[in-house]
Amino acid sequence: MTPATRQIVFINTAHTITHYSLLILPTAVLAMTRPGGPFGEAYGPILALATGMFVLYGLLSLPQGWLERHLGRKTLMTAFFLGTAAGLIGAGLAQSSWMLATMLAIAGAFTAIYHPIGTTMLVEAAGDKPGKSIGVNGVFGNLGVALAPVITAFLAVRFGWRAAFIAPGMFCLAIGLLWMRTPLVHGARHGTARPFPPIPAPLVRRALVVLLLIATSSGLVFNAFTLLLPKLLEDRLAGSASLLPLVGAAAFLVTLCGALTQFTVGRLIDRNTLKRVFLPVSLVLAPAMAGLSVAQGWTVLPLAALVAASIFGQVTVNETMAARYISPEMRARIYSIRFFVGFLGAAASAPLVAALFERTGSLVAVTLLLAGFSVVTLACALFFPNRKEELRPELWAAAHPASVPVAAE
Repeated sequence: MTPATRQIVFINTAHTITHYSLLILPTAVLAMTRPGGPFGEAYGPILALATGMFVLYGLLSLPQGWLERHLGRKTLMTAFFLGTAAGLIGAGLAQSSWMLATMLAIAGAFTAIYHPIGTTMLVEAAGDKPGKSIGVNGVFGNLGVALAPVITAFLAVRFGWRAAFIAPGMFCLAIGLLWMRTPLVHGARHGTARPFPPIPAPLVRRALVVLLLIATSSGLVFNAFTLLLPKLLEDRLAGSASLLPLVGAAAFLVTLCGALTQFTVGRLIDRNTLKRVFLPVSLVLAPAMAGLSVAQGWTVLPLAALVAASIFGQVTVNETMAARYISPEMRARIYSIRFFVGFLGAAASAPLVAALFERTGSLVAVTLLLAGFSVVTLACALFFPNRKEELRPELWAAAHPASVPVAAE
């Protein structure tokens, strides 16, 4: 294994850890709600303890571009592994609601490092065809989404809910120690990568507007869906917390569909313009989410799988937008802003799901609201530019000889 490949393995593993860490509580809470327990027996208030986690996950993604220039990527990724591990282990040892909320917030603060820094490192290593690498990276991220409910359910039933936090925290710590011993590889994997093309500034601004709008709506939809999925499956399939392993397995299968779609979308992006992939993926989300709000029994599984495929497929498209329209000099800062905006929407998901569930006693209102936000994503797909120059960057200069590269702004 070459040093560059080894570094990509660490980046992909960090992506799995990020999404896994954020989704332990939604399944663990099903084992934590018991009379006389330290956190009470109501689903909504316990789930709401993750609010600080998602707020910091979004808020602290903003300064990562600045921190990268001052501290370096090696230091930041080391802090990611060790800080996330400390937060998860602390959550597993929590004896009160405030302590659990604090430890989850610490984990969220350090997982905020991953997307701006890890994605930038990945795109640079991918060279001129980032779609496949971003797709594979997305599979690793969604592997974390898929594994979180099934492993959490197993650990909670077999060893207790505390093990569901401590075990992944120890794994993250071990990976962090290995990362500290691994030299950082600088630069792209492909030394012959072409210089960034002179894309017209109006098109870059249009792409940025779409990217930030999508980040806002998709951040909320993505996070709310992954948070409510275990509870939705319990209500519609299992009907009892004693069947937690069934819920975890069903959630794993649903999110696995999303991971497979992300890999497929990544390969399609390298051969098609972004809009040609983005539009059909976005088209199915709103009706599938609306159908999920009323579906009962096993019908829930194919609809949830379709929703996951659409949501996760969009992630690959969104991350490739910056790779195609933003110069390398600006990329870390744009990724920081993009994930900041996106995860502010994500931060609203935990209290939103908890509040609507407590008010209505079901998840129907939440899923219908998410269907409404999905229409925003479809509008963004319609507005996004469709340019053949994306696939042949050398054509940008010929089509717009007077254009100025965005890096010069």
